[in-house]
Amino acid sequence: MRETDESGTVTAEAAVVMPVVLLFTIGMAWLVSLGVTHVRAVDAARETARTVARGESVGVGSAVGRRVATAGSAVHVERGSRLVVVTVRSPVRGPGGLLGFLPSFDVHAQAVAVREPHQ
Repeated sequence: MRETDESGTVTAEAAVVMPVVLLFTIGMAWLVSLGVTHVRAVDAARETARTVARGESVGVGSAVGRRVATAGSAVHVERGSRLVVVTVRSPVRGPGGLLGFLPSFDVHAQAVAVREPHQ
């Protein structure tokens, strides 16, 4: 019987599997980043709507929203006679700049609050 030499198979298998593991890890990190950005956008919209509904100015409410949301987020406030509607748009870029060549994805969140009566 003849013995087969399999000394390089582990190295070859690792060379094939490692890029797949790396891409999976980067993809999961991007999904976590997407989730965190969405939660912060929802929180920013809610806090802005509450602030403006309590009687603060749109500028003060927008500043609160920009502080809560991720960097680069846009906060849009519509103040009607009874309702305050806030929309937050936050860009999500690739994790760690590794996927910087890809276009960013925008996360949108909206919150509505009833304006409190003036005293």
